[in-house]
Amino acid sequence: MKEEEPMVVLLVEDEPAHAEIVRRNFVDFCPANRLVHVADGQAALDYLFRRAQYRDPERSPRPALVLLDLRLPKVDGLEVLRTIKTDPMLCRIPVVILTTSAAETDVAKAYDSHANSYLVKPVDFPRFVALMETLGRYWLTWNENSA
Repeated sequence: MKEEEPMVVLLVEDEPAHAEIVRRNFVDFCPANRLVHVADGQAALDYLFRRAQYRDPERSPRPALVLLDLRLPKVDGLEVLRTIKTDPMLCRIPVVILTTSAAETDVAKAYDSHANSYLVKPVDFPRFVALMETLGRYWLTWNENSA
């Protein structure tokens, strides 16, 4: 198991209740990590490309992981994913789709756009909490990061 190092996780989620579940679980799992939450696809791209309010690299460090919802205002999650995966500076950042859609077409489009993982948010609260704990353990502890 890797030694815990602080990591930045970018959460792109427009549903406040879902964002809060993710935040609480990441803080509980590894308080040294920093979770940055943005509520739409345009803000995610601004953060990643250090535009607008995210220009300062000290205040907007590169994330080690992006948790990305598909159904987002302003810029769709699939477009955010495609933009990340086609940019030479961002393409190695793991992107985990975290969405309510289990539609086969959404899963296929996400993997065709080089998503690293596709997770469907359970509607059952305890299962959602368990999923977040497992996700955090895998991506923030066990997985070797090349970003």
